[in-house]
Amino acid sequence: MISHPAIWAFRSSVRCWRHRAVLKAALGPPDVSVWRWYSSPIRDGVTGMEAILARVVAPLPTYETRDKSPPPPESNSLEFMHFYGSLDKDDKLGFLTRLAQDFGVDHKGVSELAVKLLDTQLRDLATILQVEDRLRYSLTPRYKQLLYHISRVEGGVKFLVDLRADVLEIISSKASESPHIRDLNGTLKSLLSEWFSVGLLRLERITWQSPCEILQKISQYEAVHPVRNWTDLKRRVGPYRRCYAFTHAAMPGEPLVVLHVALTEDISDNIQSIVREFSTLDTEEDVNKINAAIFYSISSTQAGLQGVELGNYLIKRVVRELQSEFPHMGQFSSLSPIPGFSSWLQGLLSQYRKEGRGSDLLSEQEWKEVEQATDSAPGTPAFEALRKLVGTSEWMQSGRLSRVLEPALMRLCAWYLYGEKRRGYALNPVANFHLQNGATMWRLNWHADTSPRGVANSCGIMVNYRYFLNETSTNSALYLQNKVIPASEQVLGLVSQFQKNSKL
Repeated sequence: MISHPAIWAFRSSVRCWRHRAVLKAALGPPDVSVWRWYSSPIRDGVTGMEAILARVVAPLPTYETRDKSPPPPESNSLEFMHFYGSLDKDDKLGFLTRLAQDFGVDHKGVSELAVKLLDTQLRDLATILQVEDRLRYSLTPRYKQLLYHISRVEGGVKFLVDLRADVLEIISSKASESPHIRDLNGTLKSLLSEWFSVGLLRLERITWQSPCEILQKISQYEAVHPVRNWTDLKRRVGPYRRCYAFTHAAMPGEPLVVLHVALTEDISDNIQSIVREFSTLDTEEDVNKINAAIFYSISSTQAGLQGVELGNYLIKRVVRELQSEFPHMGQFSSLSPIPGFSSWLQGLLSQYRKEGRGSDLLSEQEWKEVEQATDSAPGTPAFEALRKLVGTSEWMQSGRLSRVLEPALMRLCAWYLYGEKRRGYALNPVANFHLQNGATMWRLNWHADTSPRGVANSCGIMVNYRYFLNETSTNSALYLQNKVIPASEQVLGLVSQFQKNSKL
């Protein structure tokens, strides 16, 4: 039940939205008809917002007529899309709240059917199954029909993807704590997961001959290693490189998830050799020099598809494509960033200082080297000097400081990736993604990303997640079911060093 103060607050907010709409109308909006519906009182104080919803959200057909009811006119979907697109951020929140709250599931009807189902448990199986089917149907939110019909108009699927992005932002920003909004998100996710199932996706290789619009979007969406210019982009789709994307027929010209691959002789240990050093653009690929595929960037382009599994399927499809093109290829690995490591490390340093455990982080010899390299006194001064160094990129310019910090930062990073958990799974989101896919945490690489962004995020360290194709299914099952992280001797050795130093 919603409390009376909450109802009063919501009604007050609706009045505020209506007054703001009237002001916008007075200032001369681009589409006066839209704002006339929105701002004008209709009957008994009902606003245009309520009138729009009452008109475009059709009643749920009865169970008996569910397959016989004619679809609502396409104009309903178009009107909803046009009206929603005209709203600002705050008004969208109010509009979605009313849609989810007033046009959701008929809870009274569901309760009555649930009671009826209990009463039929001693009846024949056919009767029980029919009541269960009725109950299942009654759990359909009324607005789900509208969403389904929106998906059938031109641009409707993209509209719903963007609509869910708005809903996710509302939830993450805690702009609304309404359970109805969360239910709307669940309904949208379920529909999008069905529409974007892997069987309906098309794998496209992006080349320099691809449409300019696609190339521009590939550049704009690159979230891991930003594309500097057109020449940079041309090289990333040129010799010894591959770029693949999943697309969907309902969103033409719109890549959904993009994977960049480097074709190399060995598994790469730094990103500079991939995005900074290139063969000339007219180089012919030497198949004998292609032994490994390095997945160095994967970017999801649609915020509204969060939680809809696409990236893992893309990697598996690309592996099959590359095996077909290069039958001798036997090494598949990522070269992955470690977002969040530096901020986690700063928090750990603060915690250890507060607990008086600074000496546990480094060995006695390492502390002496830090003191000498930073010209600081033992104890707190040296600890503060270390914390200051980690918070800047200046130490990267000093070979001496880099050598001093390497062993400590490498084992701290190994622990962050392997030992820090959320609900038993890897805390780091990139690690969690690759481990779910069945990869092995294979190698940590020092000075792997010396860009300002790489140093700020992970002290310049990157990690290879190795895909041993005959082990991925087993690894994935062990991780998802038993939370076991497969790791190499290098990673486990660094973890052991951290545990020994930290007395864990």
